[in-house]
Amino acid sequence: MAAEADPRGFLGRMEDGGILDEVQRLPALLSYLQGVADKSPRRGRFILTGSHQPRLHEAISQSLAGRTAMLTLWPFAFSELRSYETAPDPFALIHRGFFPRLHDEGLEPRRFFNGYLQTYVERDVRALMQLRDLSSFQKFLTLLAGRVGQIVNLASLGNDVGVSGTTIRNWLSVLKATYVVFELPPFFENVQKRVIKSSKLYFTDVGLAAFLLGIHTAEQAFRDPLRGNLYENLVIADIVKSALNRGIRPEIYFFGILTATRWTCSSGKTPR
Repeated sequence: MAAEADPRGFLGRMEDGGILDEVQRLPALLSYLQGVADKSPRRGRFILTGSHQPRLHEAISQSLAGRTAMLTLWPFAFSELRSYETAPDPFALIHRGFFPRLHDEGLEPRRFFNGYLQTYVERDVRALMQLRDLSSFQKFLTLLAGRVGQIVNLASLGNDVGVSGTTIRNWLSVLKATYVVFELPPFFENVQKRVIKSSKLYFTDVGLAAFLLGIHTAEQAFRDPLRGNLYENLVIADIVKSALNRGIRPEIYFFGILTATRWTCSSGKTPR
């Protein structure tokens, strides 16, 4: 309320900078922040965060273009988990996931992901797509988890959910924009083919995929028929995190040899 009523006075009390969370809720503040940034040569005084990524990007690009460094923060990477576990079991991590609170506060994964699904995915994602039929979307999420690590056929998935392929495409675009899922493009020397050909789909946090599949223990994860796909999700996501955490755009692809799948990075070397 203070920031909305008197934005100049609000920012004036933060001479040494500060952290503004959920800043997308008051985009008008960013135009005043632009003036503050232009008056001082100091860099990095303000950190702007927000959980609603599309609105956050829109607000920043309109007022602070050329004045910000964009950092994408995914859940913990393996290197960050060393503060909690020296040698974490991969199947325990598949069931537990990588969200910081799960490890820092020892939360129970099943309760955490149930709340996460209801408060973030179903609320914020629904707001973006103006969703009316929640049951179909919930079914879509579960079926999507069952296709993790696979090339998604939009028409087939639409038939299973009971909606059109266009609707599935729109739902997927929102899930990607809100960092619920991400795609891995196929490798082709021709860049146009990389863009046109179908990609593989993964969850940003493998724990959410496991929760949607009804996996609630490490033993279940180890015995599940999709354990290979979930393990693949865990590894690929960590490769992406390692690049993002260094401020590097991840450029990794997949390509198939007969029935096998091999992973390659942009340098052409197979990652270990």
